[in-house]
Amino acid sequence: MKSLIIIILLSFSFTALAQVTEKGKIKIEELPGVVIKRVGTDFSVYIPDNNPDQRVKMVEEKFIAYDLGKDAEGYEEYLVVMEAKNGSLTATYNENGKLVRVVENFKNVRLPSEVIYSIYRTYPGYSIVNDSFLYTQEDGDIIKKQYNVKIKKDKEVVKLLVRPNGEILKAK
Repeated sequence: MKSLIIIILLSFSFTALAQVTEKGKIKIEELPGVVIKRVGTDFSVYIPDNNPDQRVKMVEEKFIAYDLGKDAEGYEEYLVVMEAKNGSLTATYNENGKLVRVVENFKNVRLPSEVIYSIYRTYPGYSIVNDSFLYTQEDGDIIKKQYNVKIKKDKEVVKLLVRPNGEILKAK
């Protein structure tokens, strides 16, 4: 009787492990925001950018993993600065420990393909000389998300303000 029960249990465990998933059938979607911490009835929400530069992603992941703990107690505002060689992420928390504002500023980042394509299509013959990425968020809302790009052709230099989808906002 014991051996029969063991065989039945083993057969159920093998069938549970034998679930087949076909490659390409699972669609992975990114969540719109990350809840870093619950503060009373409020939530600290951080919406990470979908930047193709791995250095930017690494700083954002470290920020998400950062635990404010009891460090902010007793202060009106608490500032967290995370720096990398090419830029920084600065976050401001209020007296309750709620995330209020995030500013990311990085230079010489890997540009999204939409930005590169839009620049070279609009300005043929130009080359990208310098770029920076600015991302600002307040209370879980994205305020600014743009690339400042400097392009050059011969002696002519043009400064562009470009959205991540490739839309050129301003040219100087």
